[in-house]
Amino acid sequence: RRSGPNDDADYRTPFQIDRDRVLHTPTFRRLQNKTQVFWSGEYDFYRTRLTHSLEVAQIGKSISYWLKSQADGPLGDDFFIDPDLVEAICLSHDLGHPPFGHAGERTLNHLMREHGGFEGNAQTLRLLTERIFSARRSGMDPTRAFLDGVLKYKSLWTELGNQPEHHFIYDSQHTHLDWAMGGNDFPLELTPGKTRDKFKSIECQVMDWADDTAYSLNDLSDSVRAGFLNIEKIEAWAEKNGVEAGEATPLGDLMKSIRRKKVDPFVGKRIGKYIQSTRLETDVNFLSATTNRYRYRLVIDEAVKAESKLFKKLAFEVVFLSPQLKQLEHKGSRMLRQLWEVLGERYISKGTIDGQDFQ
Repeated sequence: RRSGPNDDADYRTPFQIDRDRVLHTPTFRRLQNKTQVFWSGEYDFYRTRLTHSLEVAQIGKSISYWLKSQADGPLGDDFFIDPDLVEAICLSHDLGHPPFGHAGERTLNHLMREHGGFEGNAQTLRLLTERIFSARRSGMDPTRAFLDGVLKYKSLWTELGNQPEHHFIYDSQHTHLDWAMGGNDFPLELTPGKTRDKFKSIECQVMDWADDTAYSLNDLSDSVRAGFLNIEKIEAWAEKNGVEAGEATPLGDLMKSIRRKKVDPFVGKRIGKYIQSTRLETDVNFLSATTNRYRYRLVIDEAVKAESKLFKKLAFEVVFLSPQLKQLEHKGSRMLRQLWEVLGERYISKGTIDGQDFQ
């Protein structure tokens, strides 16, 4: 931590402290009313950003345990991927995402295009380093490994040029990026954007796959329950896209689970399969000799990766692009724009609240 070593009297590890600080903050509790797929209150079984984050944390920890359990793997008692660290990262990964899902993020980024942009992951970094647990705007004093694990994207807004739509951090956050990297500059071949985005710590990679696993599978479960996804829609989508949907195919297995009303067991087994599809390979890069965080890369079975991509594409095109959800996105975007206009007029232009000076 920037503040120095932990208090020796604390019985917890530094990563357990990181996790506990996140778990007990109002910022984490606010995720309970932020959308995952459906609007809060729309259904009593919907997943929110809060329940999604809890599921991602469970999957991330399970991946950590799975990787350590492999007899032919590189991990052991001398070095392993700390499950408490992974849990803290997974619990934090959506903290900065605004209401109304990705539509809300796009709207706020558009409104902030002349002021450094808005990005959910950058906002997560801001909360952890400036807002949480601190009246002095110094944040929760995270460990370096934790902060690095949250940094999915390592390119500054101005480095990407032409007002990027997403996948950046704010220019003012360069000091946090530099600290997470241990003061090491990126080599020239790691250019800003997609190339640099692939350079993640092993804990960040685990979180990323846990997020993909939860996103690609659990959203299907919610969509089936809500009636947005059924056998007829899946068959029509498969025919339109030339995707196999017969026996012993991912879509065939999904439709079988719908017919038998066993979607939850289907999802549960698939999550286990996705966890066990992971393994580690040694990596060589400009930080691999400096820290174990960059000594390995996460390798995922190609068939499982393709299945996850297929399920995400199905959910996006059939559910997220449905007229019902697009209408909700439009309403959410309009609400944010109206709030922007009112708050900008009252608090920024006039500098007063109800006639009193705004401090």
